[in-house]
Amino acid sequence: MRLTTFSDYSLRVLIYLGVHDQRMATIAEIAAAYRISNNHLTKVVHHLARRGYIETTRGKGGGMRLKRPPEEINVGEVMRGTEDSLALVECFDRKLSDCRIESACVLRGVLGQAVDAFFGMLDRYSLADLLGPKAKLAKVFMLAQTRTRRA
Repeated sequence: MRLTTFSDYSLRVLIYLGVHDQRMATIAEIAAAYRISNNHLTKVVHHLARRGYIETTRGKGGGMRLKRPPEEINVGEVMRGTEDSLALVECFDRKLSDCRIESACVLRGVLGQAVDAFFGMLDRYSLADLLGPKAKLAKVFMLAQTRTRRA
């Protein structure tokens, strides 16, 4: 199983905003910190705003910040909302499945339990948990900004 880049970037945005909770942040700033595409990040930010995780303000002095406290942002919920499909194998979608052994196979059940366990673990964590080393994260972001300015 591999999470999409969209999910990865969603968590990265939330972590960045959680670390920089005293001010508004911009897409360009976050993109530079992670060395990722502004265009892709724009889609991620739009999605996170629609879901109520962040608030955005346009114009001069605008940007984004967390809309909810980090303790109220559940990692499992974020991941479920960012993944298009949780179908690990073809038979997860009975309408599209053309598996010849499906009627006798238990693999779908086993993999289904694995996905449930995966999300069950993610459900135990909030964004606040991911921000545990907040000072260390802030230092890493500061170093990234310094390197970006030099380049």
